[in-house]
Amino acid sequence: MKASGKFDVKLQPLEISIAENWGNKFSGLSIDKTFRGELNATGKGEMLSVSTPVQDSAGYVAVEHVTGSLSGKKGSFVLQHYGIMNRGNSSLLFE
Repeated sequence: MKASGKFDVKLQPLEISIAENWGNKFSGLSIDKTFRGELNATGKGEMLSVSTPVQDSAGYVAVEHVTGSLSGKKGSFVLQHYGIMNRGNSSLLFE
């Protein structure tokens, strides 16, 4: 199923246990999202990202629990995000 719409997202820093090492900087964020459109829902999740010493190169993973309604049906699902930026070239996958 495919749905279109807009969303607002609020990200807040989280304390994480991974220290900076080998020039890589780790950070964590909480995700609070509101979806509007065909999907009316809220999403809550957490993200772990790392930026590398290579300019414009980083990656992240996130898991987000979404609850709401789609085409009149109520329920929830989980999104898994996976993103990479390699010297400015990016790719993003949601499952």
